[in-house]
Amino acid sequence: MTWHPLTDLSQLETIKQESFDHPVLLYKHSVTCSISSTAKARLERQWSADAGIEAYYLDLLRYRSVSNAVAEVFGIEHESPQVLVIRDGVCVYNESHFAIRFDEITEALAG
Repeated sequence: MTWHPLTDLSQLETIKQESFDHPVLLYKHSVTCSISSTAKARLERQWSADAGIEAYYLDLLRYRSVSNAVAEVFGIEHESPQVLVIRDGVCVYNESHFAIRFDEITEALAG
């Protein structure tokens, strides 16, 4: 799994544009939270390279303003850890904590 770092507000427009070509996953991670680390590791173990999803990683403690903008731009209440899937410029799936599961992400994309 290849993570692209999400570190700048300007990337949100790029992500929205990318999402018209393929789904984009945003993972909001707290480096000080064991639940966040466990959820991230579980997602990485379940990841399928042929899923056709671009993945971005956001260190929400270091880039709090970007995290706040993600919530505002995509109309999703902030949680941590949290995964969002963006397709055609909108959030089509979001989940947090131990409910983050790759099989549910792929189901949401198929449906």
